[in-house]
Amino acid sequence: MNVDKELFETYAFYSGVLVVKVLVMSFLTARQRFKKNNFISPEDGAKRSGVKIGVGIDDDVERVRRAHQNDLENIFPFLFLAFLYIFTNPSLATATLVFRIFTGARIMHTIVYLLCIPQPSRALAFMVATLTNLYLGYKVITYFM
Repeated sequence: MNVDKELFETYAFYSGVLVVKVLVMSFLTARQRFKKNNFISPEDGAKRSGVKIGVGIDDDVERVRRAHQNDLENIFPFLFLAFLYIFTNPSLATATLVFRIFTGARIMHTIVYLLCIPQPSRALAFMVATLTNLYLGYKVITYFM
């Protein structure tokens, strides 16, 4: 199986952007935990006063944590599906468009989630990314049947 060099580079670029996005969300979650003095484990806040321990205690911490969790649930399937997709010989233009749509939708999802922009904005961003993953899955399954 051969993959076009440009196609792989496009996949690698957008995958890199998405993985960095997941890593940044880890830091944003930690920052919010320190800012709100809300930690998940007792040892994390042992040397601080007024610490709240547990999940679901602070809405701001939970908002960032849920956005991060949503990334984990959606970006990693994309990475696997998109990797398999590049072996289906898609055109570079189509693959680039699909990768851009997914990446843009995930970035938009985080922005609207963290800034508390009213629905249906977050739902639309989520659906665009989910439909993109379903498209990739369909293309992979039908190509390799």
